[in-house]
Amino acid sequence: MRSVLNLSFRYKLPLWGSILIIVTTLVVSGSLMLRAYEDLHTDLLASSSNMSRRLAEALFLPLLEDDIWGAYEIINSPLVDSSIREVLLPKTIVILDNELRVVVSTRPKAIPVLAGIEKLTPEYAALANAIRKSQNENANTQTFDMQDATNIFIAAPIISEGSRLGTLVIIHSKDVLMPRFLRIAERGGLVGFLVLAVLLPLNWYWGERLSGPLVLIADMMKDIDKESARNIDHKVYPYDDELGQLFAAYRRMLTEQEARETLEQKIIHSERLAAVGRLAAGVAHEINNPLGGMLTAIDTLKSHGEMDARTAKTISLVERGLTQIKETVGALLVEARIKSRDLEPQDFEDIRSLVVPQAQKKAITLNWQSSIAKPVPLQANPVRQLLINLLLNAIQAAQHKGMVVCCIDANAGELQLSVENDGKQLTAEQTAHLYEPFSPLSENGHGLGLWVTYQIVQQLGGRINLDRNGGLMRFSVTLPFTESIPA
Repeated sequence: MRSVLNLSFRYKLPLWGSILIIVTTLVVSGSLMLRAYEDLHTDLLASSSNMSRRLAEALFLPLLEDDIWGAYEIINSPLVDSSIREVLLPKTIVILDNELRVVVSTRPKAIPVLAGIEKLTPEYAALANAIRKSQNENANTQTFDMQDATNIFIAAPIISEGSRLGTLVIIHSKDVLMPRFLRIAERGGLVGFLVLAVLLPLNWYWGERLSGPLVLIADMMKDIDKESARNIDHKVYPYDDELGQLFAAYRRMLTEQEARETLEQKIIHSERLAAVGRLAAGVAHEINNPLGGMLTAIDTLKSHGEMDARTAKTISLVERGLTQIKETVGALLVEARIKSRDLEPQDFEDIRSLVVPQAQKKAITLNWQSSIAKPVPLQANPVRQLLINLLLNAIQAAQHKGMVVCCIDANAGELQLSVENDGKQLTAEQTAHLYEPFSPLSENGHGLGLWVTYQIVQQLGGRINLDRNGGLMRFSVTLPFTESIPA
C-alpha cells in the first residue's frame, strides 16, 4: 500500500480516479436496475388494478343476465389487445361467484368452469382464503402477492349498488417480469460500459493534465538554476486555483530573481559608465590646458605674424583641427549641475527650429507633439542639450524620407520626453554599450551625444530607456521637477 502512495501524482491521480469511477458506476447501475425492477412491479400492479376495476364494472350486467359468453368476451379482450404491452398481459383472468366457484376462465382447461378455486392447488386455496377475508373487510380491489407463490393475484369485486355478484381475479406470473428486467439490465450494463469507456480515458487524460503541471513545477524547482527552468509558459496552467497560485508564486520568484540580476547588471553598467566618465573628464581637463595655449598661440600668430599663403593655409588647417579637438573634448565635460533658468515652452520651439533643417536634408517627416504651455521647474540648458542630442541622433538614424516623432508632456511632477525614429533596429550588443563614448559598436560618429545625454539624465535624477514601439526605436526620458509646478 505504501508503494502505491509513493507513486508519482502522474499515476496516482488517474489510478484513484479510475477506481472511484468504476465503484460509482457499479453502485449507480445496481441501484438503477433495482429501481427498474421495482418500477416494473409497481407498473404491473397499477395497470392490472385499473384493468380489474374496468372489467368488474363491465361484467356486472352480463353476470346479472347469466350471459356467460358475453362475460368471456369481456375478460378475453385484454389478452388479444395489441395496445397492451407484453409485460402487462395477464396470464389468466377468472370470474368467481360468491362461493368462489369458477364462473368463467380464459384458460378453461387449467381452471375449469364450476370448479372450486380452493381445490385446484394450494396456491389457489390460499387465494380463496384471502378473498373470503377481504369480502368481509371492504369492497376495494385487492392485490395478493403471497410468499413462495409463483403468481400475483389482483382481485376486484363485481358489485353495483350494494349487490355483489362475484369476484374478478387477474393472475400474473411472477416470471413475466424477469425477461423484461433482464433486457433493461442488459441495456443498463451496456450504458454502464459506455460510461466507463468514456470516463476512464477522460479520467486518465484529466489526471495527466492536472498532475502534469505539478510534475513540471517540481522538476523546475529542482533545476531552478538552469535556464530551461526559467522558460515557463504562462499558458501551462492559466487558472486561479491553488495550483495556479503555486505557479504564480513561482513566476513571482523568478521575476524577483531576474529583477535582482538585472539590477546587478545595471549597477555594474552604471559603475562602468561612471568610471569611463571620470576618466574622460580627467583626460579632457588635462588636454584642455595645452589645447587652449596652442589655440591662443595660433590666434596671436594670425593677428601679428606675417605669413605667406602656404603657411597661412597650413595654420588655418591646424586651427580647424585643434578646434575640432576642443569641441570633442568639451563634449566630455558635462556641467548639468550649474543652475540655469527654468525651462520654458519657447525652448522647445527653439529646439524644433534648430533640428528642422537637419530633418529636411533627408526629407524626414518630423511629427512634433508638445503639451507644455507654461514654464517647467527644470534647468533649461541641460534639457535643451539633452533633447537636441536625442533628436539629432534620431534624424541621423532615420531612413531617407523616413519619420521622427517627438512627444513632450508634463505629468505628476515629471517631464516626459519621447523620441522615435524608423531607422535600423539596434542589436543586443549595440544596446548593451549604447551610452559608452567612443564605442567601437557606434556605426556613425563617436557616440558622445548619447553619452552626454545619459550623463545629463543621471545628474538631473531622471531615467532614460530604449525600447521598440512597433517598428520604431524609441528613447524615453523622464525628469523629475526640482519643485512643484506653479499654479
